[in-house]
Amino acid sequence: QVQLVESGGGLVQPGGSLRLSCAASGSLFSIHVIGWYRQAPGKQRELVATITNGGSTNYADSVKGRFTISRDNAKFTVFLQMVSLKSEDTAVYYCNYKTDYGYDYWGQGTQVTVSS
Repeated sequence: QVQLVESGGGLVQPGGSLRLSCAASGSLFSIHVIGWYRQAPGKQRELVATITNGGSTNYADSVKGRFTISRDNAKFTVFLQMVSLKSEDTAVYYCNYKTDYGYDYWGQGTQVTVSS
């Protein structure tokens, strides 16, 4: 039983920054990987970044050097710091918790719009 709530999305100009948050509640002991995904209109949902229980991170090539995933275990929150935003980053961003046994939990998503 895990519930995820994303926040922090909004409208930002190209080159700007946003920090997304995903607050988690429930039974988190079985979580193996936490990730951020995004989905733009008419496109498939794609992986943006992940962080493991051990703290290892991975990023999509399109966001490397611009996005940083992190977590605050005490607050049960994972973050996605986004800088140098581009119009191509416009999408609904979702956080995802993957359990050790392969089950995925998803948040409701938060809209990020990068536009002048």
